[in-house]
Amino acid sequence: MAKERQFVIYLDDAATVRQRTRFVTERKSIIEFVVQLEVQHQGRWKPVLRYDGAHGFAHRDRYNLRGEQRKEALPLDFRDALTYAIADLRARWPDYVERFLRGEHP
Repeated sequence: MAKERQFVIYLDDAATVRQRTRFVTERKSIIEFVVQLEVQHQGRWKPVLRYDGAHGFAHRDRYNLRGEQRKEALPLDFRDALTYAIADLRARWPDYVERFLRGEHP
């Protein structure tokens, strides 16, 4: 039987940057996951960076202010990709947000 977990962590004191995490396990295997960095910009939450396993493979989507995205495959299984995504955002979210707000792809 599959089990789903999800949570939101606010990364800054002003609560304008957050990490949304969702994953589904089945018999100790990760079968779905999403880890998304979001920033509040002009009153709306916008995706900055998303790690997920949609389309059957682990990948990272990088967004700019215009909503354009760049997809990058990750050579990891879902469990390792989930672990990597959480650690990466924890360590580098300020840089990603800064580049996003400058109009770049982080």
